[in-house]
Amino acid sequence: MAPPGGGSKADTAGKVRKPPLHPPARHALIVAGASIAEGPVTGFVLDDFLPYRLAVTAARVSREFSTRYRARFGITIPEWRVVAHLSQTGAVSVREIHARVDMDKSKVSRAASRLEAAGYVEKRVNPSDRRLLELTLTPKGQAMMLELAELARAYQAELEARLGEGAAEFGFALNRLGGTDD
Repeated sequence: MAPPGGGSKADTAGKVRKPPLHPPARHALIVAGASIAEGPVTGFVLDDFLPYRLAVTAARVSREFSTRYRARFGITIPEWRVVAHLSQTGAVSVREIHARVDMDKSKVSRAASRLEAAGYVEKRVNPSDRRLLELTLTPKGQAMMLELAELARAYQAELEARLGEGAAEFGFALNRLGGTDD
C-alpha cells in the first residue's frame, strides 16, 4: 500500500517502488456459502505482468513524445510512425509499413492519406506491382522529418537520463525481448 499522499515506498532492497497502476481486485472465494480465502481471485497480479507493464509504459512514453511533435506539426502518433519509417526506408507500401511498425493497415492507410493531404507524403503506383501504392516523403515531409529527428534525439536523451546508468542494459533487454538481440 502506498503511503498517504500517493508517494512511492521503499521495498526491502531499499529501492523505491512505485505503487501499481491499478490496485488489484480483492475477492473472497465463496464455496457452499462459506468464505474460504481473501485475496486476488487468481493470485495473478496484472501490474506485475511484464507484457502488460511494457504495453502501458510504451503507450505512455509514446503519448508523452507525441505532445512535442503534435504541438509543432499537428500530426498524430500513427502519422509520426509513418513518416519516421519512410525517412528510414524510402518508397514503401502500406503493407510494408504495417509489418514494420505493428499498426493496423487501416490506421497506416488513414495516416498516409492525412499526410498526403497535408503535403508530407506522396502516393504513387508501384511500377513492378500496379496493385500496390508506394509512399514517399515529399520535400516538405523531408524537411519536417529533419525537425522531428531533432525532437526524437532530444527525447531519447531525456529517457536515457531518466534511466540513468541502466539505460544501455535496458536497451539490450528490449532487444532480447523483441528478438533483435545483436
